[in-house]
Amino acid sequence: MMAPDRTATPAGSGLPHVAPSAGTQEATPLAHSRLNADRAVPLQVAVLGSTGSIGQSTLEVIATSEGRFAVHLLCGHRSVGRLLEQAQAFRPRWLVVTDPEAAATIGSGVLPAGTELAVGPDRLAELVAAPEVDRVVSAIVGAAGLQSTWAAVAAGKTVALANKETLVMAGPLVMQLAARTGGAVVPVDSEHSAIHQALRSGRRDEVHRVILTASGGPFRTRSRESLAAVTREEALNHPTWSMGPKITIDSATMMNKALELIEARWLFDLPADQLGVVVHPQSIVHSLVEYVDGSVIAQLGPPDMKLPIQYALAYPERYAGPARRFDFTSRHQLEFEPPDLDRFPAVRLGHEAAARGGTAGAVLNAANEEAVQAFLDGRLQFPQIAILCERAMAEHPFEPEPTLDDILRLDAWARKEVRTWMC
Repeated sequence: MMAPDRTATPAGSGLPHVAPSAGTQEATPLAHSRLNADRAVPLQVAVLGSTGSIGQSTLEVIATSEGRFAVHLLCGHRSVGRLLEQAQAFRPRWLVVTDPEAAATIGSGVLPAGTELAVGPDRLAELVAAPEVDRVVSAIVGAAGLQSTWAAVAAGKTVALANKETLVMAGPLVMQLAARTGGAVVPVDSEHSAIHQALRSGRRDEVHRVILTASGGPFRTRSRESLAAVTREEALNHPTWSMGPKITIDSATMMNKALELIEARWLFDLPADQLGVVVHPQSIVHSLVEYVDGSVIAQLGPPDMKLPIQYALAYPERYAGPARRFDFTSRHQLEFEPPDLDRFPAVRLGHEAAARGGTAGAVLNAANEEAVQAFLDGRLQFPQIAILCERAMAEHPFEPEPTLDDILRLDAWARKEVRTWMC
């Protein structure tokens, strides 16, 4: 069951307060507005985190959409050079830089005609809620993406969600908010997109379990003893996906699968005991849904994020796009194996957080973000990432039915504790 709706908002958080309303319906991740098939008026898209890998793939999808979509807003944090290149190519109404120091480096006269500059996360939250915005692609990495995603959902927008931390931290509150405002959350993660598609094959009461696939990362066959010597460069060398540093490390520890379990718990309103993980090194089967009669529906495709991005933007319709196609004229081998919870305890932590609910997910996410950054900086050994996360989950003052205040407070608590433990 979802937590009661108590969405008090902390002062200075930048998150808009949303008063509860009567008659709340069960939230679903389905978008209700249809794509404009004749493309006379393109849907206006705000791309948050446009300089990252998901953001760049999103812009490629938009550029090849034959007028279905147009860029209304581009947002980046520090990569000002790339952001300005994107602005010249797509001519958005708004260019948002969330880091004020980075924004100060943008000189006058460098923006294309018709594009205005806005600075800071609070301004971003205002702009994504504007009536002109039809779709919001939430691809800001980490907890920093919660504020703008919350603002978009509060405004009743359709959100193509690549920022899994939003639901990991505040899943029940976000989905309740969407139910009240008429907003929609459509997943961009390849695993959750696959589940979303496979769930269209049957009724919800016919679902037996949902199985998320995992590549296993670069250390799938490494011994537990050897993991202590893992270097930053080894961990960033993913065998099948091209992603940013933080997400790539999460794949190496399999913490990405832990976070995805929690995200699936709230996105699809499924109990933790109906969620599982299987290691699939080829990354061709993106997830599976098993129905009560034993039928298993899987979504397959090459490891290419453009397909789930396009699916989320265009849902409930489909059209021919730029994603790579699966080649059935070549020989393929599909392997599946259970995750090794001894070598990759993060998967177990994800199951525990999904089952426990409350503030467990927010604390796990915050501890992981701090620990991953410490590993990238050379201050922490690879296996210690999961160890610190487990300690934070065990020692935090658990709140079973948190408000947004509680979630943000314990997010800060976990970060501070992890930094203290590393001293």
